[in-house]
Amino acid sequence: MTESGNTSGHQIALIVGGGPGISASCARLFTANGMRVGIAARTPDKPVLETLEKEHGVRRYGCDASDPADVERLFQNVVRDLGTPRLVVHNIDGRVAGIFRKGVTEAEPGMVLDTLRNSAFSAFLVGQQAARLMRENKPDANGVKGTIIFTNASAALKGFPTSGAFAMACHAKSGLAQSMARELMPHGIHIANVPIDAAIGWTQEDGTRAHRLAGTTVDDNMADPDRIAETYLQLHRQHRSTWAFEVVLRPWVEKW
Repeated sequence: MTESGNTSGHQIALIVGGGPGISASCARLFTANGMRVGIAARTPDKPVLETLEKEHGVRRYGCDASDPADVERLFQNVVRDLGTPRLVVHNIDGRVAGIFRKGVTEAEPGMVLDTLRNSAFSAFLVGQQAARLMRENKPDANGVKGTIIFTNASAALKGFPTSGAFAMACHAKSGLAQSMARELMPHGIHIANVPIDAAIGWTQEDGTRAHRLAGTTVDDNMADPDRIAETYLQLHRQHRSTWAFEVVLRPWVEKW
């Protein structure tokens, strides 16, 4: 047995925050590269997750990532079913619907708190459980015990008008990631914060790429989740002499 629960020798990856964009792209790419993959979502019976299970052998888990007991149970189940993760991706936006484009005088405090809980607090919970397990991993040939990646947004870099709650959450996630990097990278655990400055257009049933608000992708004006997944895999495979902490991704035509 190589690591707890893992008799296959495959690396284990866990993606927290399952959906049709980045998470689905990561799950497909990671399995194609020989990993055993678990994916967690509050609603694990989403059609896209069922398809990942049927077509790619991805293991589905139900989890409210803002609940400490739920997150602890998730990691226990992943270790039992698949093994100890070497790669964990926290891919949760966290905004509640009612807080979107609300000015500071109109934002409802409870929704602000929910946004922080869903995003930054869930990132802390997932990062904490991942770190506890990865500390005990045997270093690989590169001296690495694991990788934790936090998907973030351009609000981590600048606070936009009518987006105070989301800016708070994204800045908090960046601060968490930076602190974790300084604490854990000297112990062989790679931490990466990835702000994505773009709408993310994933492939629809008709083959086009689109975003629910930004419309259909034209001339690669939106981020392609398959390419984001490639960046995540490359981060995981980086040599420790050149670990990247923060990688900002944006389309070639994005104004910034």
